[in-house]
Amino acid sequence: MSSFDIVSPIDGSVFERVSYQSNEDVDSAVRAARKAQGKWANVPLAERAQICTRFVAEMLAMADDAGLELAHQMGRPLAFGGKEMNGVAERTHFMISRADAGLSSLDVSDSQAGRRVDREPLGLALVVAPWNYPFLTAINTIVPALLAGNSVILKPAGQTALTGRRFADAFRRAGLPEGVFQTIFATHDTIGKIILNGGIDFVAFTGSVRGGTEIEKVAAGRFIPITLELGGKDPAYVRSDANLERTVASLVDGSFFNSGQSCCGIERIYVAKKIFDPFVSAFITETGRTQKLGSPLDTGTTLGPVVTKRAAGEIGDQIAAAVDAGAEVVTGKIPSAEDGCYLDATTLVSVDHSQAFMTEETFGPAVGIMPVEDDEEAVRLMNDSRFGLSASLWTADRVAAEQLGRAVKTGTLFVNRCDYLDPRLAWTGIKESGRGCSLSEWGFHHVTRPKSYYFG
Repeated sequence: MSSFDIVSPIDGSVFERVSYQSNEDVDSAVRAARKAQGKWANVPLAERAQICTRFVAEMLAMADDAGLELAHQMGRPLAFGGKEMNGVAERTHFMISRADAGLSSLDVSDSQAGRRVDREPLGLALVVAPWNYPFLTAINTIVPALLAGNSVILKPAGQTALTGRRFADAFRRAGLPEGVFQTIFATHDTIGKIILNGGIDFVAFTGSVRGGTEIEKVAAGRFIPITLELGGKDPAYVRSDANLERTVASLVDGSFFNSGQSCCGIERIYVAKKIFDPFVSAFITETGRTQKLGSPLDTGTTLGPVVTKRAAGEIGDQIAAAVDAGAEVVTGKIPSAEDGCYLDATTLVSVDHSQAFMTEETFGPAVGIMPVEDDEEAVRLMNDSRFGLSASLWTADRVAAEQLGRAVKTGTLFVNRCDYLDPRLAWTGIKESGRGCSLSEWGFHHVTRPKSYYFG
């Protein structure tokens, strides 16, 4: 049986060695999940909700230990690591509160006949989670799927594999019946085989565009639903009437939190020419004040290392190419090999869309700021991307925000907020940011199928 190493970005050491499960073990997990699902679907929704509520309590109880593990696995500072569990609690409690509405039947009877449309579970859901927010991204599908009566298999990212054990332990302690939720440590080939062989009824994948493309190829001809949350190059537009202090503080945080390793993090900022210089000046000051690069094990660190040396190299190459093309570094620096995984919070000006830095995903602590003449130019540049996950507008004019928002091609539009996933809203992307959605009442529709009844 082969294994893989979790190499810590803190110092390049092996944090833990994890064994892959054999194809036979994975097949056994699939069979157990399918067997357990029928009974689980017949458990009353109120009981399923109680188990999910207990699950939250178990996850919150392990927040500090899980935060320490995240620091070692992917570099998030201790000051923030355990707080991911707060998001797990927020999203889980909200989905529980909306389960009745999201799963309710639609009665369209009249005097001639009884008619009803029910929501039925799909069966076995496979959740393929990423490393950057391994708990939050997974919970978006796991909890709605379980509430709807599905069984779930979680395949965590190798870099944050230990999160899979945390999920399994919490559900076991919460009293979830055996087999309904399982974590597997498997190769991409093994995952492809179980999708291809018909054991899986639904796939929720969060990761790269390349990974999403491979999932679709493998599932071709299976006719199973797939939701994909892929890349992002999320823009912000700051109008001249924006509250400068609040806007700068929010966009610095939105650009550099989690070392910029967030699908909906801010990667490009367009600022009304009239306020461009004061905005950049304030952005530089705020970055210096708030972004403290260092070991994630240091409680004073706010900016930890990026996940791997490979990622650091790719981010550095993109920054260097932009500088070679005329961009100017105003915070941070061009990363070098000597920096390892520790990259400064880097801000570039004199950027444009001829540079990959402003059009291709960076996924690191780096952002470009560009002046624009008017709303029309801002919208054109915001839409000049193959991605469309989220975008933000910063303005005091609600009417203008409504008008501009309709023109921006994105899954979620924020006004005077950014880098946030609201469980009350459908989380979805367009273009190469993916398809399908999770959370809100709409999220239940993606883990169920409609079944119609006619009573003559």
